[in-house]
Amino acid sequence: MNIDERLKELGIILTESPKPLGSYVSCVQTGNLLFLSGVLPFRSGKLTRTGRVGETVTLDEAKEDARQIVINAVSVLKVNIGDLNKITKCVKVNGFVASAADFYDQPKVLNGASDLLFEIFGEAGKHARAAVGVNALPMNTPVEIDFIFEVRN
Repeated sequence: MNIDERLKELGIILTESPKPLGSYVSCVQTGNLLFLSGVLPFRSGKLTRTGRVGETVTLDEAKEDARQIVINAVSVLKVNIGDLNKITKCVKVNGFVASAADFYDQPKVLNGASDLLFEIFGEAGKHARAAVGVNALPMNTPVEIDFIFEVRN
């Protein structure tokens, strides 16, 4: 399966890769592993929304943000390795959800990201995962996700 063709089939257009917000890089490769820094749900240079899930952000909105984060992560991959067909596996996804005190559906939020990774990469998109509820995230974003991918050298 050609990943660029798959993205077109899904109607996904990769845009400019999000720039780091601090003193770090967006992607580091060691051996055949790519470690992506935390990715936020930017679209057209702005966060899709702000707030905590279960307060001002709905579960469906947070799932949409998780999907946008995957699109942004794929943009980071494209910039760093060029050919997305070099991706052999999404190894791990760590998701952080800014949550109201009584919100317990963090795994459902992260399903937005996990499902899209499978849609894009097929079996290679299946991964290990953590879904963690937190009080606050940078820029008041509702969701942040970091990734580990395996790449063919």
